[in-house]
Amino acid sequence: MVRHNNVIPDEHFRKKWDRRVKTWFHQPIQKKIRREKRRLKAAKIAPRPVAGLLKPLVHGQTQKYNSKLKLGRGFTLEELKEAKINRNYAKTIGIAVDHRRTNKSTESLNLNVARLQEYISRLLVFPRGSKVKNGDSTFEEVKAARQLKGTIIEAPAPSPAVTKVSLTEELTAFKAYSTLRAARNDAKLVGIRKKKASEKKDEAPAKSDD
Repeated sequence: MVRHNNVIPDEHFRKKWDRRVKTWFHQPIQKKIRREKRRLKAAKIAPRPVAGLLKPLVHGQTQKYNSKLKLGRGFTLEELKEAKINRNYAKTIGIAVDHRRTNKSTESLNLNVARLQEYISRLLVFPRGSKVKNGDSTFEEVKAARQLKGTIIEAPAPSPAVTKVSLTEELTAFKAYSTLRAARNDAKLVGIRKKKASEKKDEAPAKSDD
């Protein structure tokens, strides 16, 4: 009920409600359109993999993300050289190349080189003419080839952050708190003990002279 001498509420929120509300009525048809576009794209690039070019595994930027692996822009020239793949030839067989990126560690270099070598071992190169040239696949392999759907090469499983070990007598007998306390005490008294040792060393010759 309306109380006191106030204006009677007369809000007409039903008028032109679709201007003030975000609708998503076209979601089902958009899903169908996206699926059809994916199908047409896969048919257009066939028999190449649906996922497109092979990308390297790189670490994210900043301290928050640098422990996680993700797909990069392209393989470095050093990685291609280690895998013995020509940079111009790599672009023709579905390998992404990035001449700007450089390798900062041996681990990332070896990881992507192994990724390239695995890709080359699984690669089927279709012959262009009626003759099979060096490096091309045979006509039997080409006939049995199917378009790859999904990820080209899976990323290696990350190592677990926590590992389990079986308890031994040595581990159960180890006293962590006492060890840490003694180490902290040793670090705290290192200067005093060094001074006392030097004073004791200086006093020793004096007593021998007497």
